[in-house]
Amino acid sequence: MPRTISFNELRRIKDSLPEGSTHVIADKLNVTVQTVRNYFGGSNYDFGSHMGVHIEPGPDGGVVILDDPKILDMALEIIEKSKKKAEAEEV
Repeated sequence: MPRTISFNELRRIKDSLPEGSTHVIADKLNVTVQTVRNYFGGSNYDFGSHMGVHIEPGPDGGVVILDDPKILDMALEIIEKSKKKAEAEEV
């Protein structure tokens, strides 16, 4: 089911990912790392595909419609696990 998000929020999620996360996502989905980068707003289609990301101009960087939110869901899961790990290490 498609999901709508602002472009700036999509970039904030990408920027919140721990180092190496794009490689983890790419490996799990059997796609190139550049394809994952393109999903988050990159535009190198020589080494990666489009992945059903549609950007419309508007406030907050515009509106992004994701045909398949699988990469977004994986990214959010990685961020959540990273936060929980950091909290556990603080104790």
